[in-house]
Amino acid sequence: MSARVGVAVMAVLLALYVVLVGQRAWLLLTSGETVGVIMGVVLVVLPLLAVWGVGRELWFGVRAEQLGRRLSAEGGLPAEEVAVRPSGRVIREEADAVFPVYRAAVEESPEDWRAWYRLGLAYDASGDRRRAREAVRRAIRLEGAERRA
Repeated sequence: MSARVGVAVMAVLLALYVVLVGQRAWLLLTSGETVGVIMGVVLVVLPLLAVWGVGRELWFGVRAEQLGRRLSAEGGLPAEEVAVRPSGRVIREEADAVFPVYRAAVEESPEDWRAWYRLGLAYDASGDRRRAREAVRRAIRLEGAERRA
């Protein structure tokens, strides 16, 4: 729930940013001066890039959550219990110990989105967020292709 509140706050802040920068961009675009017009164009492009980036991440979060719920409903989430520190963080050595099982499942079935999603969870538990996101993105693509087929 706190993640959703954080996302909502960031979306509101982005909207405020877009409005404020849009006002400045309009003033610069209508200034009639070459440098002002160029700066105005840049001020239009930057918020568009920000909106695209935030939208892409939000869509990733929505799709990842959908796959997680679907996998949970199928009873396919990892069953291993790994110990956590008092802070709530997973003890990396324990997460690393179960990791080979999920890597082997992906190697055995590289077109199975469920295996990729579980591998993403294993990467995340091991602290490798970049690879976790890549694995979950692959799971999203594979699941989409499976749904369309």
